[in-house]
Amino acid sequence: MTTARMGVRQSVPPAVWLIAGPTASGKSALALTLAERTGGRIVNADAIQLYADLEILTARPGAEDLARAPHALYGVADGADAWSVGRWLRAATTLLEDACAAQGPLIFVGGTGLYFRALTQGLAEAPAADPELRDALLADYDRLGEGTMRERLAALDPAAAARIAPNDRQRLVRALGVALSTGRSLSDWQADTVAILPRDRWRGVVVAPDRAALNARIDERVEAMARDGAMEEVARLVDRALPADLPVMKAVGFREFAAHATGACSLDQSIRDTQTATRQYAKRQMTWFRNQSPDWPRIETADPAVRILEALARFEV
Repeated sequence: MTTARMGVRQSVPPAVWLIAGPTASGKSALALTLAERTGGRIVNADAIQLYADLEILTARPGAEDLARAPHALYGVADGADAWSVGRWLRAATTLLEDACAAQGPLIFVGGTGLYFRALTQGLAEAPAADPELRDALLADYDRLGEGTMRERLAALDPAAAARIAPNDRQRLVRALGVALSTGRSLSDWQADTVAILPRDRWRGVVVAPDRAALNARIDERVEAMARDGAMEEVARLVDRALPADLPVMKAVGFREFAAHATGACSLDQSIRDTQTATRQYAKRQMTWFRNQSPDWPRIETADPAVRILEALARFEV
């Protein structure tokens, strides 16, 4: 798009479905069934499934699923290439515009809450900070520490300083760079939004299974990942020695499996640590969707057939 405000220029597809939920909740299987029944195209809304490097660890759709329905934005980026929410939204907007011409439904599915918020509430992108300024701020961060840099940001953008999580070097430096280079806080830029999808053209649902059942699914999935080669793909990524602040390096389970790949712990310990980290991540995802999408219908049953029927009934647009 040519402006900071991004949206669909003319129209949207006949139907847009948004399926959100925590990892291992069964949302991808639900999306696949919907795609088969509606002739729709599945679009990735998970920030780490974008990267080609971690197919197994991120539970990306396999060849069998890809053959059952068209998929988009899975494994399209190299790990060294950091995608922002804005870049994903530009790619998603192109798909929406293409679907307008084809008159085909799209089914967005994933666990990245910011992606769904960008689709339903819009996103205003601030201009990129000058590369030299960014490098200087990164050097200041390493030299002065997070506390000093957060204090500097709080003087310019208190909302961002309060919102950005501890140890998030990339986002803290980004917010500070925007404020210094544009004279306007990142929070102000982000408040300047326009809806991407008209409210009457999309339906959203959150897949929210029972916590105990979800935890059991997570533990089983991590064990399967270990059997299917997650350790080997993590080891290959470790060998690339990419910067630690890249999104792909923050994939849930990467640090835990990398510990075994580098000889720091046993495989069993890596599996247990990955299970714990994934359960914690799923809890954060559920909290996000509970707070950010309180009006979206919840599908809580563990029965896939019932879950699919409920979703189909709700996704009439």
